[in-house]
Amino acid sequence: MTSSVYAYLEKPSMVDFPGKFSAVFFTSGCNFRCGFCHNASLMGRKRSGIDQEALELACTKFKHNWVNGAVITGGEPTLADDLPQLIELMKKYGFAVKLDTNGSNPGKLREVLPLVDYVAMDVKTGLSGYRKLVHFPDLGKISESIELIKAEAKDYEFRTTVIESLHTDALMDEVADVIAGSKRMALQAFIPRDNLPDKKFTVLPRTPSSRLQELKDRMAGCADEILLRGA
Repeated sequence: MTSSVYAYLEKPSMVDFPGKFSAVFFTSGCNFRCGFCHNASLMGRKRSGIDQEALELACTKFKHNWVNGAVITGGEPTLADDLPQLIELMKKYGFAVKLDTNGSNPGKLREVLPLVDYVAMDVKTGLSGYRKLVHFPDLGKISESIELIKAEAKDYEFRTTVIESLHTDALMDEVADVIAGSKRMALQAFIPRDNLPDKKFTVLPRTPSSRLQELKDRMAGCADEILLRGA
């Protein structure tokens, strides 16, 4: 029996799950087409996952190495049919579970929210910019997921990777509006790489710290806490 886990980081992470020493598991397949995606190899079609026995062996190894958290990321994990079973497996090993999502599948999100301990949803841009930036037209699903997380998640964050030339003040004002009243917002620096799926992003500059700080000040009040990452 195969799982939807396509790969995992060999070494535990201290940065992917706030407050946890975590194993990071990747599912494949995504319904967004972000030209700046750092996990581009997991975009597009779903790929065959590792078998259940190998997955459990990995969990056992992580448990013996003092891991206390598991991150399920992608790709887009809510496209995985066995997502509830994956979460239950991680729980069986005593891991707190963090789910990363793009918010495109509120139905599946609603199903698994009671099972997870932390949710990180990427708010890619203001809603008016979604079609152009990530080629996803169903803005109602994005809004529904945001409201669902604010209302029902045990702990959570929204996060936006800021590209200075694309994430204008107007678009970031839209982000602030749609997440208003939330617990935590993370503004992340865009870091160019040679292997990004759209080559035009490979030559864009890294987001300067000054722009992240400017947006933190501008968006003050939209969340209880605004974090800067990569500043």
